[in-house]
Amino acid sequence: MCKENDSLCFGIGIIAGVVGGVVAGILLAPKKGEESCNDIKCAIENLVETQAPRVQHAKKQALEAIDLVKYKVEKQIKKIKNAVQSEKMEKAKQLEDANSEYDINQ
Repeated sequence: MCKENDSLCFGIGIIAGVVGGVVAGILLAPKKGEESCNDIKCAIENLVETQAPRVQHAKKQALEAIDLVKYKVEKQIKKIKNAVQSEKMEKAKQLEDANSEYDINQ
């Protein structure tokens, strides 16, 4: 998945590591459950606020990559259809030529 854009994968790894570390630190801290929940909520809200632009950029890149793949696939499908159509036309021409050789009315 990440062979073409290593910086994107590195960024995702960093984010996942930070989230995991924050959650583990809060859950293992000696606090009441309600305090821990509030801390997790604040940490997640802070993470969303600070990382939203990067997430949007990654989403944009992913959508562009999907569009490029769709374009390339559609282009290959058209090439295959054209090749099949050309082959059918060639066979029809050969049959027509073969039939004209044996036409009795000539």
